[in-house]
Amino acid sequence: MQAITEIRENTQLFDYAYWNNQLPSLSDEYQGASPYPHIVLENFLNPDVLEACGQEFDKLNEDDGWINYVHYNENKAGLNKLDLLPASIKRTINELNSPEFLKFLSTLTGIKGLIKDDLLEGGGIHQSKKDGYLNIHADFTVHPHHRHWQRRVNVLVYLNKDWPEEYGGNLELWDTKMQACERKVLPVFNRCVIFNTDADSYHGHPVPTTCPEDRYRRSIALYYYTEEAQPFRRATHYMVRPGEEKKKFRVKLDNFMVATYTDIKGMLGANDKIVSKVLRFFSRKK
Repeated sequence: MQAITEIRENTQLFDYAYWNNQLPSLSDEYQGASPYPHIVLENFLNPDVLEACGQEFDKLNEDDGWINYVHYNENKAGLNKLDLLPASIKRTINELNSPEFLKFLSTLTGIKGLIKDDLLEGGGIHQSKKDGYLNIHADFTVHPHHRHWQRRVNVLVYLNKDWPEEYGGNLELWDTKMQACERKVLPVFNRCVIFNTDADSYHGHPVPTTCPEDRYRRSIALYYYTEEAQPFRRATHYMVRPGEEKKKFRVKLDNFMVATYTDIKGMLGANDKIVSKVLRFFSRKK
């Protein structure tokens, strides 16, 4: 544990000089990408700090505030309470929410005025076990507790060492008409995916993971917003892939449940942990 403390205090987490030097070309790549603006960056953070984050994941247990998102369209767990997160994970999140990183992100994406989310709504850390999945979807568009915050950008950092292709869990980016997957990204250690979260930025990892029982697909997930006078409001919206027409009714029903939950959450501040159990009951697969 002492080694982790020394890493946390004495090493640089994000190499601003290196990444800022590449911003002109990275920004062009990001903003010109298909099916929507995005980029995949390798060796994104200090690997020693990220290694410490992985060790901290191993020490967390089910009593540490995990929310089980288990319903028809997803099977994963998340933890988004900053005060419950271990030191290296917390430090990583704070760095990626820092003014300097927001400046980097704004230049990369071309989106001015990006706002961090201290509540880590829907974000924080995620993990899924064997058979975990997240169906193709477009993310919720407005922060449930800030009605003028339009969601604009996702940053995902993967922590999965020695993760071969056969384990699956690829992040899929689909075209805006849901006709084809245009890019698949294996969630390997220190790989970062950044992408715009528009109403038709369809993505997910719909194929269940096939990793061993003692392995997890893990990531740090952060979402960024801009303040808008009249933001477009919609809950997370799941889609069926071509050939999945038989699933359409179940997906539509689950979308209704998620939208209802999102409305209640915005009005009453409902707890994610409680409502996720309701979703699981009403839209269970079996």
